[in-house]
Amino acid sequence: MALLSITYGVVLILLGLEGYTNTIGLFNVTDLHSPTALIPAGFGVALLLCGLFAVKASIRMHVMHAAALIGLLGTIGGLGMGGRQFSALWNGTAERPAAVKLQLTMGVICLAFLVMCVKSFINARRRRKLAGG
Repeated sequence: MALLSITYGVVLILLGLEGYTNTIGLFNVTDLHSPTALIPAGFGVALLLCGLFAVKASIRMHVMHAAALIGLLGTIGGLGMGGRQFSALWNGTAERPAAVKLQLTMGVICLAFLVMCVKSFINARRRRKLAGG
């Protein structure tokens, strides 16, 4: 699970850097260097740190629950903000389409991470139950 957090953290960091610099041209950003484009990178750094701290077995459970919370907040923030403007993006009338795409992408990535966390928590609980009972 620690490796999963590190991986998703790196993906979000790269997403934020791409949104900020438009190196690849993935989001076709016209207003380059907007600090808000780095929000996914902030979530990515938090997940990366959680993954690194989760290597220590004594705090792994607490750190991974914190990582799941970060994933939940990223999902709510990304899909919430981007979802409100999705129809405008679809119609081609969005004021900042690159920002909406970046928000939606972050939301989907965080949702995928959150689903993986919940699945891992359920499996861990089952393993503990089988070992103890």
